[in-house]
Amino acid sequence: MTKADLADKLYEKIGLPKKEAAAIVETLFESMKSILADGESIKITGFGTFLVRKKGSRRGRNPKTGSELEIEQRRVVTFKPSLQFKDVVEKV
Repeated sequence: MTKADLADKLYEKIGLPKKEAAAIVETLFESMKSILADGESIKITGFGTFLVRKKGSRRGRNPKTGSELEIEQRRVVTFKPSLQFKDVVEKV
C-alpha cells in the first residue's frame, strides 16, 4: 500500500477531496518522520508504538570478501504492535 492508496481510502471512507486527503497523509508522515528524527516515540492506541533505539557498534563481516569490519553505532526505528492490532492480524 502506498501513500496514494491511503489517500484514496480517506477519500472513500470520509469523502474528502483527493487533494486534501493526499495532503493529510503527507502531513501525517512528515510529522511522524520529524518526531522520530528528534528521538521521540510515537504511540498510537490500538495500533502500536514506533520507538527510536540506539544500536551499539559491533564487529561485522563483509559477506562478499569475508573481511571483518567495525559497524558503527546508529539509531534505528522499531515498531511494536499493540495487542489489539496483533489480534486483528492473526484472525485474518
